Amino acid sequence: MLTKEEIQQIFKSPDLAILKSLGQNFLIDETVLEKIIACSDLNDEDVVVEIGPGLGTLTEELAKKCKKVVAIEKDKKISEMLVGKFKNVEVINGDILQMNISELVKKYAKNGKFKLVSNIPYYITSPIIKLFLENVVQPKAIVLLMQKEVAQRICAQPGKLSMIALAVQVYGKAEIIDFVKNTSFYPAPKVDSAILKIKDIKHEFSDEYYRSLFRIMKMGFAAKRKKLANNLSAGLQIEKMQSEEFLLQAGLDLQVRAQELNIEQWRKLTESV
Repeated sequence: MLTKEEIQQIFKSPDLAILKSLGQNFLIDETVLEKIIACSDLNDEDVVVEIGPGLGTLTEELAKKCKKVVAIEKDKKISEMLVGKFKNVEVINGDILQMNISELVKKYAKNGKFKLVSNIPYYITSPIIKLFLENVVQPKAIVLLMQKEVAQRICAQPGKLSMIALAVQVYGKAEIIDFVKNTSFYPAPKVDSAILKIKDIKHEFSDEYYRSLFRIMKMGFAAKRKKLANNLSAGLQIEKMQSEEFLLQAGLDLQVRAQELNIEQWRKLTESV
């Protein structure tokens, strides 16, 4: 694994620069690396998608454990450094948020099964999770090194739920494997991180059903301090009495707020609307 000093030496090259705009913070803690690999439960038949491989620290360990790593790097110069470095790694220079995930998986994972394991740039955490979980071809598991506070929000329980938590919990089960100090990276970010794992991922309902479910959820969270009945009334443009009837049909208290509902309650509410 590269040390802080070795990374500094690499970026002394006039052709390279650490790009804050891409959220480049390179992992320098071997213990954290080992935990990511361990909780990914990799075998020699796995195809792994890695976003933002950087200098290849995680990439190298993934390549030792799985059949194929598809490493997607937005920084052109860094991606060029990785090409040909590992025999079972396909390096793609591009923006993951602009790619067709289904086509990508179809090309590299013939059975449509893959895992997403990455140390991701913090600023694209939510879009990445949304992209992979909402896709028809979903990963078998997701392991991400991300900002600590975001991981905690994702794993929140009823009473503290938010849209990002619901967006994940609708499709799978999320757990925090461990917390990671900011000193485990170079350059050190301003905040600590966490290793988040999402497992038991499934797409069990129709796209239309999920669209309806998220539509109602977004209405519910439109004004966090307001009662759910008021938010539904405004979002659906109906009388409050009618929105209260929807709540009663779903077996919910009329005083309830959006953050207090669990996934099953959101489903019942969606079906009652």
